[in-house]
Amino acid sequence: MSWSSGKDSAMALHAARQEPALEVVALLSTFNECAARVAIHGTRREVARAQAAALGLPLIEVDLPAPCPNAVYEERLGAATRRLRDDGVEDWIFGDLFLDDIRAYREAQLAPLGLAAHFPLWGRDTRALAQEMLAAGIDARIVTLDPQRLPPALCGARFDAGFLAALPEGVDPCGERGEFHTVVAQAPGFAAALDLRRGATVAREGFVYTDFTLGAAG
Repeated sequence: MSWSSGKDSAMALHAARQEPALEVVALLSTFNECAARVAIHGTRREVARAQAAALGLPLIEVDLPAPCPNAVYEERLGAATRRLRDDGVEDWIFGDLFLDDIRAYREAQLAPLGLAAHFPLWGRDTRALAQEMLAAGIDARIVTLDPQRLPPALCGARFDAGFLAALPEGVDPCGERGEFHTVVAQAPGFAAALDLRRGATVAREGFVYTDFTLGAAG
């Protein structure tokens, strides 16, 4: 499973685990190799590792340079994918919701390797899905947002009913167009919740990021 550390991945994993034909055997995350953080989200490596441990799954880590040319991304991710295929993996799960170009790209990358792509949340109404995430017990924080679309003060907030009510008109409730990204402290399948401690919020390269570290319970 492609693991971003956020709510969409957590919900997609939960949905995939309800499918009798699928057995999830590992998570894979891409990291900025300089900052040791999940690409795009900015989640610390140790937090992603703690999430995988809470889920009882190994985490495969693919380090990427920053900036990362697409050719390098495809080479490094492709190498990891081939190793997994050779170990018997046949399917790949993604948390994407409705961006057709991203889905087509993922399918095109996997097809030559004989791997099938699965999108358990595809086409879901994101307003209803956001409520389902909360009902399922997903506890997430906003780790990065686009300040052109959301007030910077919302970075670091809990993904909850109050956050959803505060979203400006036109912002997707699940942030599927890149408006915001999250990190989960608790989700279906976690053996125990992570103790995430909020740190500094900074603006960098056109986005706002809030740092989260592990407390003693994490």
